[in-house]
Amino acid sequence: MSTTAINGYSQTNQTNTTGKANDALGKNDFLKMLVTQLRYQDPLKPMEDKEFIAQMAQFSSLEQMQNMNTAMITAQATNLIGKEISWLDDQGNTKSGVVSAVTTYEGVSKLMVGETSVSLDKVFKVAAKS
Repeated sequence: MSTTAINGYSQTNQTNTTGKANDALGKNDFLKMLVTQLRYQDPLKPMEDKEFIAQMAQFSSLEQMQNMNTAMITAQATNLIGKEISWLDDQGNTKSGVVSAVTTYEGVSKLMVGETSVSLDKVFKVAAKS
């Protein structure tokens, strides 16, 4: 039986766009800053095309990286189907069971063990089903 620990595994790609509180800036934050910058620019010295294009390229790059990260996390979660996992529930109790499915809602993937939905960041052990 092979065992793999995934300590510290979390979905850090989720930013304030889904309501989670963290220190990362998301694409909505980036767009708000860009719109504010355009709104308050000096009409006699408007933003140059090069600056605007560079900022839009940064926004596009940020969005693509977030999409790739979400896809990779979903693929990793899907690879756990049929594996036995151990996790800590909300009360700090150790639980274990076999992953039967993966659900994804608003970019957040969760493992289904029976009727229980398990966040990836709660999993501390993965083992091949015996």
